[in-house]
Amino acid sequence: MNKNVRLLTLAAVALALLSSVGCDKLRARDQLNKGVESYKNSHFETAIDHFQKAVELDPSLTNARMYLATAYVSLYIPGVDSPDNISNANQAIEQYQKVLNGKPSREQKVNSAKGIAYLDLNMKKFDEAKKYYRMASDVDPNDPEPYYSVGVIDWTASYQPRMEERAKLGLKPEENLNPKNKDQKVICDALKVKNMPVIQEGIDSLTKALQLRPDYDDAMAYLNLMHRERADVECDDLAAREEDLKTAAHWVDETLRVKKEKAEKAASAAPGTVDQSK
Repeated sequence: MNKNVRLLTLAAVALALLSSVGCDKLRARDQLNKGVESYKNSHFETAIDHFQKAVELDPSLTNARMYLATAYVSLYIPGVDSPDNISNANQAIEQYQKVLNGKPSREQKVNSAKGIAYLDLNMKKFDEAKKYYRMASDVDPNDPEPYYSVGVIDWTASYQPRMEERAKLGLKPEENLNPKNKDQKVICDALKVKNMPVIQEGIDSLTKALQLRPDYDDAMAYLNLMHRERADVECDDLAAREEDLKTAAHWVDETLRVKKEKAEKAASAAPGTVDQSK
């Protein structure tokens, strides 16, 4: 009898625990749904409270973590370095990282990696941003956006130091570094060593983005900028400089052409548009 009583007691305890876990999961789902409703109505702080309760009740509820991270991103203002704003970014990164450390779906892994990269990019943590954009590309190699984003980072990383050095020399925007000027040649040679690998990576990344999305006009615009970056540090090779400037001009033309085609297509698809070809 005593043995039977003990077994019945253990069974009752196990059932109670299972019931409690089941209730927590249901409550977590309820908090997730309330959070989604608040999020849709742009009540982000209220949404965060609901999503936090959801993950506390059910830490395995990955969708709640994704929404929690996204809600923090919605509160983040790029370019503002206030403690509260940086805290929102870091808390979003923390939740994305927890998703990556769990067992996310392919889509959740891509979106978490891109989310971290976006925040790192805006906080000027360029190496970290590229790391996570590459992670997203590893998971989904057919997505052109991470390749484009790496190209943008590489342009920023090469453009800023070049402009700082030009400002020190007092050069006007239309003036190139002159290899016949001793001081300018020293600066140009140093920039070439520092920037050329970054420039080439940027060109390669943007080219890959265009291969995946041939009408990616933003990638075309940055290819123009990257070739101009390379032209400006090709101080001793005038032929190479001219070729890069020619290529840059080509991408300007292509950007304008594609933007015009997209605008015409959007106009023709607008309601009430009259087909003038008939």
